[in-house]
Amino acid sequence: MEIPILNIYYLLSYAWNKLDEAEPKSVGQIDNKNIINLFSKILANRTLYLLSRGLDRGYIEIDDIGSVVRGKINISDTYLNNLLNVGKVDCTYDELSHNVVHNQILKSTLRTLLNSNELDNDIREQLRLCFLKLPAEIDSIDVRKDHFRSLKFHRNNYFYDFLMKICELVTDNLLVDETNGNKVFQDFTRDEVKMRYLFESFVENFYKKNKSDHGYNVKGQSQSAWVAKPLSDNSMKYLPVMRPDIVMINKYTNKKIILDTKYYKKAFKSNQYGQDKVSRNDIFQMFSYMKNLELRDDTESKNIGYEKYEGILLYPTVFSNPDKPSWDLHGHKLSIKFINMNQEWDSIHNDLIELVKI
Repeated sequence: MEIPILNIYYLLSYAWNKLDEAEPKSVGQIDNKNIINLFSKILANRTLYLLSRGLDRGYIEIDDIGSVVRGKINISDTYLNNLLNVGKVDCTYDELSHNVVHNQILKSTLRTLLNSNELDNDIREQLRLCFLKLPAEIDSIDVRKDHFRSLKFHRNNYFYDFLMKICELVTDNLLVDETNGNKVFQDFTRDEVKMRYLFESFVENFYKKNKSDHGYNVKGQSQSAWVAKPLSDNSMKYLPVMRPDIVMINKYTNKKIILDTKYYKKAFKSNQYGQDKVSRNDIFQMFSYMKNLELRDDTESKNIGYEKYEGILLYPTVFSNPDKPSWDLHGHKLSIKFINMNQEWDSIHNDLIELVKI
């Protein structure tokens, strides 16, 4: 499933809650088949913005030998190295510097991308200029996962968050070519597991952000307790966690929707006779969600006018699917819905809103 590059950018921006910082027009003309150009273009644009407003600085510890006392004197090192005889001392002090971890990650990621053979020439030139404009005092490092875990953002450096997410994505998808030792970017959009989580996060945050368009309160990944009676000691702890992707409730109409996102290269599976079928696991899972939440609401409302849940299984496609199967399962409506990701973003936006209005 090849989703256009610009739409991948929207997916990421929603999933990271960074839609307000996205600049879709600036990346709209990039080759749809080369995602590394997308990330490089974003980094170039955001780095230029960062340079214009001023790079973040932080205090770093400096260990220095000199004739002037600064900060704390390291007495043992001063005596062991016989520095007093030459009129010097060993001192440790804090200095405000651009050489902090987030700047090191940025500079190192730019350097890595510049070594890629997959970049378009104009984007490579933009990256090169950004790299040269970064202060020489910033060290290049071998970026690791723990560097990102150590980052802390606050009011004065929050604008680094989006940049660091792009850098982390680049780092996570760089593989070493064993034939020549060069780093090659692995297109994560071909990884079904990664795209499944991305699509799920996108849909959840899309509906949260656009509440005014659809009118639902949205809860994502909320754990729901089983309505069950244990028949032996400690039985409940063996039940698997029930955690629907998205639960939507309209407080005015009391309409309730359980929306579960799925991401497969092919939504329907062919049986032994060549007939297209919905995954049985998807159907069983959604039916369990609907029945359990029905029993929970039945208990809490004491049978006074509660609304049953409607289930929606949402699949991304790259074409318009004319089939929209739906069923009544024990009083619950269950529908299969598709969202065509190979269209203009405004159309995707409108289709997702209409999808929950029906």
